[in-house]
Amino acid sequence: MSPFNPLSTILGQNKLEGSNYVDWRRSLDIVLTAEEYKFVLNEECPLKPNEQSSDEDKLAYQKWCKADEMARCYILASMSNVLQHQHQAMLSAFEILENLKQMFGDQGRSAKQTAMRTLMNTKMVEGTPVRDHVMKMIGLLNELEVLGAEIDNDSQVEMILQSLPDSFQQFCLIYNMNKMSLSLAQLLNELQAAETLVKKAPSMALNVEKGSTSKPQGG
Repeated sequence: MSPFNPLSTILGQNKLEGSNYVDWRRSLDIVLTAEEYKFVLNEECPLKPNEQSSDEDKLAYQKWCKADEMARCYILASMSNVLQHQHQAMLSAFEILENLKQMFGDQGRSAKQTAMRTLMNTKMVEGTPVRDHVMKMIGLLNELEVLGAEIDNDSQVEMILQSLPDSFQQFCLIYNMNKMSLSLAQLLNELQAAETLVKKAPSMALNVEKGSTSKPQGG
């Protein structure tokens, strides 16, 4: 890890010893995401190109191999000497992480149960900023992903919608009726726009009420 990369200090200061597996895995996820190497943990390596392969296929293969090499280096460099020695012969980042999951998976299982319980019990308080709430929910969902939980995007969105107060009931109704499909980032933007309308609604209702009691002009 380059000493000039500030992200490297996250892993350098929290080397994997065994008992800190969950915290280490969370830090690793942050670094690999920021460095754009995380995709190698979810995507299979493209077929090795041959002479007939297109330039696009060759570049895709090279990109995957380079990212996997860097991810593997980050992982090995952030381990204790003992664990590093046990894993240095493994050829891919995915293989190393799968072995670590088998070794320390019990910690992750307990942490995953706690994170899921927290996620399901988190409800937005009426009148508080929707951004803060959604960011908290996204953080919990990310933690669950790091711990090995597989929750598809639609389910993640549904969990967030279920945690909203009554003032967003209309938004949820429209979302479901139109069978919308949004990423979490898009959902956050849409909810912030809806929040603006929700805040305006009381004053608009008040203006309508005042208008209905006023006497007609002329005649």
